[in-house]
Amino acid sequence: MVADNAADSTKEVNEKMDVLSSTRAVVKTALEKLGYPDEVFELFKDPVRMMTVRIPVRMDDGSIKVFTGYRAQHNDAVGPTKGGVRFHPDVTEKEVKALSIWMSLKAGIVNLPYGGGKGGIVCDPREMSFRELEGLSRGYVRAISQIVGPTKDIPAPDVFTNSQIMAWMMDEYSRIDEFNSPGFITGKPIVLGGSHGRESATAKGVTICINEAAKKRGLDVKGARVIVQGFGNAGSFLSKFLYDAGAKVVGISDAYGALYDSDGLDIDYLLDRRDSFGTVTKLFNNTITNQELLEMDCDILVPAAVENQITEENAHNIKASIVVEAANGPTTMEGTKILTERGILLVPDVLASAGGVTVSYFEWVQNNQGYYWSEEEIDEKLHETMIKAFNSIYNTAETRRVDMRLAAYMIGVRKMAEASRFRGWV
Repeated sequence: MVADNAADSTKEVNEKMDVLSSTRAVVKTALEKLGYPDEVFELFKDPVRMMTVRIPVRMDDGSIKVFTGYRAQHNDAVGPTKGGVRFHPDVTEKEVKALSIWMSLKAGIVNLPYGGGKGGIVCDPREMSFRELEGLSRGYVRAISQIVGPTKDIPAPDVFTNSQIMAWMMDEYSRIDEFNSPGFITGKPIVLGGSHGRESATAKGVTICINEAAKKRGLDVKGARVIVQGFGNAGSFLSKFLYDAGAKVVGISDAYGALYDSDGLDIDYLLDRRDSFGTVTKLFNNTITNQELLEMDCDILVPAAVENQITEENAHNIKASIVVEAANGPTTMEGTKILTERGILLVPDVLASAGGVTVSYFEWVQNNQGYYWSEEEIDEKLHETMIKAFNSIYNTAETRRVDMRLAAYMIGVRKMAEASRFRGWV
């Protein structure tokens, strides 16, 4: 059993190494397509700053447990870095690096004045008490306080973190800074300077991309059969938005399995039955695996769970005509190539999931100016931003005859490259 666990752990590490390697490979290709010299890639292939911290936390049983945390700041040529903090047992330095590069690309794609940042703590929050999570959150901010701030690096929620954790982090930073600093972090509760629409922003951005992709393929979302792999924050909101729009959500999944019904699932019922971590499939006996779900019959497939789900092993079996990536890195380079060759429209993660950082930007702007917008204003601005980004990438893919992932990377990297050039860095 120990050997099996070790093998699984090695496999996970290798997969995350592949995520970083594949991200670098596409960035390199994008820069070459745009005519930038090799030194630009040398600057962009790793974060300009990578901090590893050790965080001691007194646990409820009186013992001290020391956690490892990371903060990556990919590139700050355009402006302060921006990106989430995830609490997860599988967090690695290489994963955090890759995600910080993606955040730079997302900011470029939706034309925000940010570079990419990312953070993570190796822990399992599902096994920690409320008090222990607060201690960990505050300890992380103390550990990274010298390199973050409203004009340096602005954290946000990510996997297994939420508005409460952001509130603790903001409070700790404000104590250190001796000044109320709501702009230090986004994804906060509204009463502490959070923005309307932030919690569902990623899912709304994905929904907008689904609607735009469906238009390009002459498909009506109303009545379309959709599979959403993942039923966490983004996946559950997305399922609800599509369900309310009249789509037939035929499949969903969580960490414990997947549900599929060709007649469509009752999303409202499933949302009501979720536990505090968003899981629901444990309540059912007739579940299938996440991998089986990906290959089921549908019109639109949305991987909204974890990395490396669509690979060269299963890309030939995908039955959807449109794949929209709500998760980070769900399709490998080989998988992307196969889907593109088969004529499947693949909307990449760096575009589809950019709604979160877009509304995070809106929150930061509101904090800085002390004036707050209505949810209707936020939705209008988000729609305008995402539709403009989608059409720009789609048109680039068509004119340059490349897949949408490479087109997105080309647009995402250009602003950062130009800012670095004007600063005299390259």
